[in-house]
Amino acid sequence: MINIVYLLTAIVTGVAVGLLMSLLYKNTLKAQKKSIEQEKNKLLDVAHKEAESLRKEATIEAKDIVYQAKTEAEKELREKRSELNHLEKRLRQKEESIERKFDQIDKREHELGKKEKDFSSRERALQEKENKYNALINEQTQILERISGISTEEAKQEILRRTEENARFDVAKLVKRIEDEAKENSEKKAKEIIGSSIQRYASDYVADATVSAVSLPSDDMKGRIIGREGRNIRALEAATGVDLIVDDTPEMVTLSAFDPVRREIARLSLERLIADGRIHPTRIEEIVEKVKKEVDANIREEGEKAIFDLGLSGIHPELIKTLGRLKYRTSYGQNVLQHSREVAYFAGMMAGELGVDTKLAKRAGLLHDLGKAIDHEIEGSHQEIGANLAKKHGENYKVVNAILVHHGEGDPITVEAALVAASDALSAARPGVRRESIEHYLKRLEALEQMALSFSGVEKCYAIQAGREIRIIVKPEDVNDEMSSLIARDLSKKIESEMAYPGQIKVTVIRESRYVEYAK
Repeated sequence: MINIVYLLTAIVTGVAVGLLMSLLYKNTLKAQKKSIEQEKNKLLDVAHKEAESLRKEATIEAKDIVYQAKTEAEKELREKRSELNHLEKRLRQKEESIERKFDQIDKREHELGKKEKDFSSRERALQEKENKYNALINEQTQILERISGISTEEAKQEILRRTEENARFDVAKLVKRIEDEAKENSEKKAKEIIGSSIQRYASDYVADATVSAVSLPSDDMKGRIIGREGRNIRALEAATGVDLIVDDTPEMVTLSAFDPVRREIARLSLERLIADGRIHPTRIEEIVEKVKKEVDANIREEGEKAIFDLGLSGIHPELIKTLGRLKYRTSYGQNVLQHSREVAYFAGMMAGELGVDTKLAKRAGLLHDLGKAIDHEIEGSHQEIGANLAKKHGENYKVVNAILVHHGEGDPITVEAALVAASDALSAARPGVRRESIEHYLKRLEALEQMALSFSGVEKCYAIQAGREIRIIVKPEDVNDEMSSLIARDLSKKIESEMAYPGQIKVTVIRESRYVEYAK
């Protein structure tokens, strides 16, 4: 029972304490709310005061801006008014000036009217005088026609004829003077261009031996090359198409063949066989086949290199291969591929100086001796062979013509073709490029002239163009045209049968009659 009383007392006490705490909390919240409300009112008052202050400041600034804009506008208006007053003043001056000019024009029109009347009267007087003069001229003309016996038209024709003769004579003199000046200047200009081209192209000359010889380590190697019963030498000759000459020359064998490429293949193959030491038919065939592939690749590389160095393109692959074969071709000891490159460089330089097609000149110069690569396989001169080969593989007709006429056998159709012929002569004539001795050269020219003089009726003969042409002058009273043709044909046959020479020799027979009289 006591416990229940204690429990109830505790409950009542707890409830009373809770109510008391609740009442205190509510009073505290009311006090805080009132404090917040007072703080809020204070902040609103401060904000209103600051806003009013900002509004007043903005109003003052706006009034200042309006005042400044108004001041500037008034100033600009005053300037515009001043400018308009100035323009108005100028317009009034121009109007006054135009009025004065109109007055002057009216005065001049009045004066011109008077002068026009005077001019009309003078013109009538002049027309009357002209009519009188024409009548007198006609009368005098009729008198002159009766005295001279020719009409006016005939006299005009005679005067025109004499005037035309005099004009033709003057024109002929002028043309002759211009031709002389042109020849003099062209020769000087040509020398300058050729000299400049030679100076600009400073290349080492290449002189190759025309005989292929292979050195041996000892004379015992000759027996190994020949082999038992000659089987090795026969296998080497059959595989390469080259004659192998083994003679008494110590430690050396000689290779003989018309084809320089085959001769080069044989030389390289024999050198490798000697270095390897294994010389028998099977090994010979293996080495020769391998060397052939290497030489073919080298030929193509040389052709492509020459084309690349000259900046050319679009050349047929077969022409490139044929061009590369010129590396193994020589003319008087001069390497023909190097000679062709020189000709291309010279022709290109001179074409540049003259302002013509440089690419065409280089292309024709590089291909001009193309026929020498295969002239031992095909009948004809190397010019004809090269021209036909270039035409076959799609070269321009201008290039074909330059190849065909570079030794003077025809007429060049372009300036570039003439430049190729000149460049060919320059490259062949440079000191040191050809190893023919001067004694042998002079003997060959002398023999050529003596051969021509041996024919009956020949008066004079001259070997020109470094022995490439023989020019014969016959006696016209002893030799007629048919005999001249016969002399040219017989001499060319005799030269072919009795002389050794590079390229070809042109035989020209000249028969002319001259009659001279003197007017004293």
